[in-house]
Amino acid sequence: MTESAAPLRVMEETPAYWRIIFDYPPFNVADGTMFQALQDLLARINVDPSLRVVVFESANHDFYLSHFDLTGKLGNVMTAVGPSGLPVLADTFVRMTRSPVVSIAKIRGCVRGACSEFVLACDMRFASRENTRLGQPEVGVGLHPGGGGTERLPHLVGRGRALEIVLGANDFDGDTAERYGYVNRALPDAELDGFVDVLARRIASFDRRPIAAAKNLINQVSLPSADRLLDALNSFTTALTWPETQQRIRALLKLGLQRDGDFEKRWPALLGALLEM
Repeated sequence: MTESAAPLRVMEETPAYWRIIFDYPPFNVADGTMFQALQDLLARINVDPSLRVVVFESANHDFYLSHFDLTGKLGNVMTAVGPSGLPVLADTFVRMTRSPVVSIAKIRGCVRGACSEFVLACDMRFASRENTRLGQPEVGVGLHPGGGGTERLPHLVGRGRALEIVLGANDFDGDTAERYGYVNRALPDAELDGFVDVLARRIASFDRRPIAAAKNLINQVSLPSADRLLDALNSFTTALTWPETQQRIRALLKLGLQRDGDFEKRWPALLGALLEM
């Protein structure tokens, strides 16, 4: 069964296993519309007693979820409060981690900034070895991660590598992301779909109650507190107002961010010389 809910589609492989396909041309940017779709999806996921596992993937193999919208089309994601008591941006990710349903990110293409924070909030991450560009480039834009990147990355990759990812503000390929612990595994692109499907169907074959109980126990020793997440988001919101940040955002948009496909693929590599271009 397939259902459309722009900018994503739900494919019910079985009652216990759904595939969620991002399909928001041209670049799968995370704007207010995308966050609202995720909020609606989470509301549906969390009340379905049959569901065990969801796999998030993209219809566009160049862009999984590209990055946070920098043109201002954010709606109320920074101000409205979600069911967790946190602003919608953080609430979306927190509710994914707390959900009794297992979430798996199947990554092809570019995933940066808040979209990297989305996959960090998923329970597991599997990436195409040949076709993954994953990173937290916010510092190079005059910002810092605000959706959980600075809170979740150190638990996964360690302090030094988290600092390299965040302060270096550049892309990581699938092999490096796997070696660092940023993703669970990087697989040859031709094997990615089959591997994730087998894992998802195996999890979906188990009973919901032990899945939820095991996930909850792991959450208790591995997730950041809501207070820390809120502090990071508040600091990010303030950083968006800094004049030097606004200068860098304007420069990126002028060069083609969110307009030019080639620039969208490579822009983090250019951040070191952004204001000289």
